[in-house]
Amino acid sequence: MKNTITVLCYPYVCCVQAQVLYDFTAEPGNNELTVQEGEILTLTNQNVGSGWVEARNSRGNVGLVPEDYIEVKTILIISFVFDFTSLFRAYCMKLENCVGLFLSIILLLSVMVILCHMAVGSVYSFDEEWDDDSDDGKSTGGYGGSQADEGGTMQRGGAHSTMKLSLNKFPGFSKTPNPEVYLLTKHISKGDDRLPIYTGEVGPVWLYPQIQLDCVVADPKKGSKMYGLKSYIEYQITPNTTNRPVNHRYKHFDWLYERLVEKFACALPIPCLPDKQVTGRFEEEFIKMRMERLQGWMSRMCRHPVISNSDVFQLFLNYRDEKEWKLGKRKAEKDEIVGVKIFSNIDPELPELDPAQVEQKYEMYSQFTRSMDNSVKELLTVGHLHWKRCTGRETFHQFSTLVHTQVGNWREYTLTEALTATGKTYEEIAEIVAGQPKKDLHFLMETTHEYKGLLGCFPDTIAVHKAAIDKVKEADHLVVMNKISQQDKLIMEKNLSTMSYALQAEMNHFHSNRIYDYNRLVQFYLEEQVKFYETIAEKLKKALGQYTTM
Repeated sequence: MKNTITVLCYPYVCCVQAQVLYDFTAEPGNNELTVQEGEILTLTNQNVGSGWVEARNSRGNVGLVPEDYIEVKTILIISFVFDFTSLFRAYCMKLENCVGLFLSIILLLSVMVILCHMAVGSVYSFDEEWDDDSDDGKSTGGYGGSQADEGGTMQRGGAHSTMKLSLNKFPGFSKTPNPEVYLLTKHISKGDDRLPIYTGEVGPVWLYPQIQLDCVVADPKKGSKMYGLKSYIEYQITPNTTNRPVNHRYKHFDWLYERLVEKFACALPIPCLPDKQVTGRFEEEFIKMRMERLQGWMSRMCRHPVISNSDVFQLFLNYRDEKEWKLGKRKAEKDEIVGVKIFSNIDPELPELDPAQVEQKYEMYSQFTRSMDNSVKELLTVGHLHWKRCTGRETFHQFSTLVHTQVGNWREYTLTEALTATGKTYEEIAEIVAGQPKKDLHFLMETTHEYKGLLGCFPDTIAVHKAAIDKVKEADHLVVMNKISQQDKLIMEKNLSTMSYALQAEMNHFHSNRIYDYNRLVQFYLEEQVKFYETIAEKLKKALGQYTTM
């Protein structure tokens, strides 16, 4: 009688369930799953990566869902408990069955590996450096972790979706929580990172490069990863300094934005990138719009003398291979000169300002940014209203229909021809009017939208200066309380002066860009409007020529 062995196995067949927080419409051909708010899903793979999970709905359909759109409700791990004691006792009693023991161990280890993968999901290792967040889904670079508790939430969404992301407006504050970190710094070594400020025609200005940096964002191409499970759009960026293109996805732009915010946001307003979007991001019109807005964002960054010359921005434009890119990325993420510490690199070659002068400048800039912000919002409102009126063709069509109703019998042939031509003319004019905003107003609106985002950053940047001013005002009291020395107070006032010069240089840069942008844009807009009205006038003259002078 052959020896038999009983392996005791206790199965626990459980699952991971989640509730859908927001509606999500699947992108055709992209292995996604359409879900509705409140729906309960069973998660089949939580480690797809890039901000996505694989889930199964109540109808048995399986697909990918953004993990920001769901909330995990129940987590139960599939597990099997084996009675290894009985197994090995039985085999040890029959040592002659060594081959069977070896094969059984291999079998059991294989089963354990399979069960572990069932419990935690398949692990993909494609491009691990960059697939921690998706092109248009959850972003973790500068918003996650402990910083989420310190900030609020920001809505960043496209036309079809809204993403909720944790946001600390100044991620660097996790390392440098307040201006005191800089104000009380006695010995500042600037080294190669020195950011000089000079006196220009308009006042304090940054040091501008001799050759203006610029780049072209073009040639969007669709790529895929995870054996085609996930798709993305990659853009080609070509700087004018090397004329050598580099390729980047939206998530790389987002990483760059987060690094710039972390390093410079206390001193320089960093406008947000174009909105994130989950659905519709592979549509041709959306890709074209995103590329245009990324171009605008990159051009604005290139024009800034401090940002364009920073190591992280130069890395983004000029890396030569994957190794250099990854090493530069790690170096940027370990940068310690972030938050208010960035002021330690600023070196104004100007006389020290009195704290009262600093406060006066602060009040002036604060008032200006609020005023311009209101003006920009009004301009956008008027622009949207004008666009809507242009695309509403009812007036022209009504007039065309009215003209056609006046067409008489064959004895009025000449008048009939003239009226018919007039009706067609107004239909053509309706088409021209509807398409005109895309030729002129569009560019004015896009740039104004950029300025709206830029002005939205100023209150937080200016607030850093306000906090520093308040700290310096407390200096006399702190000296009396023996909490700081008289020398400390003088150092605080000197460092406050440096902060003020940085704000003045930034405001002067902002004004010069504003003058350049709107001078160019309004000229272009008026030129296009002249062409527009000349075209309409020519068509009306042609229609007028159809009528007989009585």
